[in-house]
Amino acid sequence: MPAGWAAAGADPSAPLAHAAARRAQGATVYPPEPLTFRALELTPPEAVRVVLLGQDPYHGPGQAEGLSFSVPEGVRVPPSLRNIFKELAADLGAPIPRTGHLGPWAERGVLLLNSVMTVEAGQAAAHRKRGWEEFTDALIAHVAGRDQPVVFLLWGAYAQAKARFVTNPRHLVLAAPHPSPLSAHGGFFGARPFSRANAFLAAEGAAPIDWTLG
Repeated sequence: MPAGWAAAGADPSAPLAHAAARRAQGATVYPPEPLTFRALELTPPEAVRVVLLGQDPYHGPGQAEGLSFSVPEGVRVPPSLRNIFKELAADLGAPIPRTGHLGPWAERGVLLLNSVMTVEAGQAAAHRKRGWEEFTDALIAHVAGRDQPVVFLLWGAYAQAKARFVTNPRHLVLAAPHPSPLSAHGGFFGARPFSRANAFLAAEGAAPIDWTLG
């Protein structure tokens, strides 16, 4: 785990050991092992201005890259991310990105954190209740315990349950339905999370996020 996150007091040893054991048994585990903590590497705690919380990594080949909702350059944009991009365009008037790689957001202060950080090929939620939730809950609580203003984008009931960690009034929780095609029309479209996040950050004297992508 990146040293900058050590103060969170979060211990990933149990879920990492489980993922390693499954690999040893022949399972295909995503993301590739070197990318497990990519979100934490790209966005140290002092740089976090927005938290965009996901559930598990994508479980299709070549999709997961250690960043919530993100896929590598050249990989087909998944349906939920397509809906995120539609809302981005409607909210900010920005062009729909050509790539599903969200690394630039992470480098600009958006923590793209999955609550469960590994998964097995073709098996959504395969690594839930193996210790990742406790680890990432500690990371969320660590960010929420800081005084610098942070926006928590919590989409869907699973992510919204993490709002219990955000008790500091310096922060803002923006909750909406999940961008999945099954729920996006129930209130995700029209929620304007990107402009609302930036308006809050600006009002608090923090730099807004540049949401543009290539």
